[in-house]
Amino acid sequence: MTGNLSDLQERAGENESRYRNLNERIEPHNAAHVWVDPPMPDWVCECASTECMKPVRLTLAEYEAVRSEPTHFFVLPSEEHLSLAVERVVHQTERYWIVEKIGAAAEVSEELDPRSESSGPRASA
Repeated sequence: MTGNLSDLQERAGENESRYRNLNERIEPHNAAHVWVDPPMPDWVCECASTECMKPVRLTLAEYEAVRSEPTHFFVLPSEEHLSLAVERVVHQTERYWIVEKIGAAAEVSEELDPRSESSGPRASA
């Protein structure tokens, strides 16, 4: 049973890390949003679902605050975007929730953090 939970946590950590990497690639484009003060561009929901590509609105400062912790991700403010086996909610706003990965998902998230000097491809199991 523990192996299954660990596998689930690893997959969720990998899925959410993919969305984080996508958001990192679109960040320079979102930084160009100057017609709103403060700029509040759309980002991709970083929930564990491989199907979700829903937009989430964060300011650049909010985005950077989430990125400052490699185990933190933002999701739409709804329980359907949570996976309690792999994360817990650490902050809630009307526009988004911040979740923190736990267990193996946290390890994967740290390992795959694009802002970490030690991040790199995972070894195959």
